[in-house]
Amino acid sequence: MKKYGCIGKKLTHSFSKEIHAGLADYEYELIELTEEEIPAFFEKKEFAAINVTIPYKQTVIPYLDSVSDIARRIGAVNTIVNHDGKLYGYNTDYYGMKALIERVGLDLNGKKVLVLGTGGTSKTAHVVAADMGASEILTVSRRKTDEFIDYADAVTFHADAQIIINTTPAGMYPDCESKPIDIASFANLEGVIDAVYNPLRTNLVLDAKERGVRAEGGLFMLVMQAVVAVEKFLDTAIEKEAADRVFASVFAAKENIVLTGMPGSGKSTVGRLLNLPGYEFVDTDAEIEKRCGCTIKELIAERGETYFRDLESEVIRDVSAESCRIISTGGGAVLRPENVRRLKRNGKLFFLNAALSRLQATDDRPLSDTYEKLAKLYAERMEIYRSTADVIVPDMETPEAEANYILSGGGLPHPNEWR
Repeated sequence: MKKYGCIGKKLTHSFSKEIHAGLADYEYELIELTEEEIPAFFEKKEFAAINVTIPYKQTVIPYLDSVSDIARRIGAVNTIVNHDGKLYGYNTDYYGMKALIERVGLDLNGKKVLVLGTGGTSKTAHVVAADMGASEILTVSRRKTDEFIDYADAVTFHADAQIIINTTPAGMYPDCESKPIDIASFANLEGVIDAVYNPLRTNLVLDAKERGVRAEGGLFMLVMQAVVAVEKFLDTAIEKEAADRVFASVFAAKENIVLTGMPGSGKSTVGRLLNLPGYEFVDTDAEIEKRCGCTIKELIAERGETYFRDLESEVIRDVSAESCRIISTGGGAVLRPENVRRLKRNGKLFFLNAALSRLQATDDRPLSDTYEKLAKLYAERMEIYRSTADVIVPDMETPEAEANYILSGGGLPHPNEWR
């Protein structure tokens, strides 16, 4: 039986299996190997074709009979095809990186580029940038050498850089809070490319977008390199439309649906009605009560609103780090910018724009237990809800109608079309 798959040291959070399932009809395995297991794996050659991920993109080269020109220039291989016992190595990351830069709409010709990191993907980015006409390419490392500058020098002497490409794991799940560099000093910045794809949007990407700089994470690169890998695996050609469909499907299946809005606007009801296959429903207020062992009303009465908000931020940090979730947030969740940022890393924010006349003050919500308090919150928060939302869901007659709007008008496939 022909065997296809991906080898690496740790593949728990890899998206490769589902990407290949969307591109081709074969069994694709995730194969975790230690360094000691690599020699025996290549001696047996019991595979038709494989992908290679960190930390083995350079390790595998001595076992190959032939390496493509691009892979040789980069010094790393991520795709190996077995032709009658002879192993041929390629670097399809090159094509994925180039496709991502083109997707974002960046022109590297004559530009100064900073490549963050020194691993295999860094070398890929360097070769791609050179081939796209960059006038100066500097590799940024934590330690300065004759070959690399360090981060302090990048900010001090190269703040005129126009393109930043991150190839480090900074910001990668589960360390979602970190970022490799502060881009505030780069006044001429035109674009940011981040090879990290989990979360969908890192802090680096969100920083850039907030400054109006074009930016995107690495999922499109991952899908497009897989497209070229499948073409090598099967000696075939994949249409651009098919590749785009797979990317859209994978992205949609990973992106959280986050519901925001006033207390009593129906976020939990609508969230449960969405009922998407493979998605987990999470109510942040319910999670808060689970963690503190009491109701939110009791928590605020005993510990105060600030303690409640701090606990709410912890819950949002934890639940938003995972994918494939429908998240119903508390009415005040968007008041803290750090909550919004965490929710946007993997999520699309849908604001349920319920009219004030539809909302009711209830005793179990101490911050809105009278109509006067509710109306005051409505006036204070409305602009925040609108400005932080990706999609504003209009006030509709039923929760079912709002759920259907999110599934259709919100740009999401209906459950019977969900892949």
